[in-house]
Amino acid sequence: MAVRGDSGNVVARAKAGVDWMVGFADLDMAQFPMLWALTPYGDAVFNQRQVPLLLAELDRLPAHLDGDWVGQARELCRGVERGQHLYLWFVGD
Repeated sequence: MAVRGDSGNVVARAKAGVDWMVGFADLDMAQFPMLWALTPYGDAVFNQRQVPLLLAELDRLPAHLDGDWVGQARELCRGVERGQHLYLWFVGD
C-alpha cells in the first residue's frame, strides 16, 4: 500500500502488506465493494471520494481479516483525505 501523487511519486508507504490468503474472496460485494475490488494480481487505486467508503468498510471488517495492514491502511487513507491530488494504491503482483 502506498499514497501516490498525480505524477506517481510515493508520498507515504505502509510497512505491512495485505494477507490475501485469509478470506478476501469470501467478502460480500454488496457490503464491501471497495475491499472486494482488491486483488493480489493487480493494482487498485482509491481517490479522495472513495477513501471514506473504504474507511467505513475497514471499520466493519470481519475480525479474521484484521491485521497490521488495517491500521496502516487507515493512516494512509487519512493522508489522502488531508492532501490534494493523492491516491491510495494497493499494489498487486
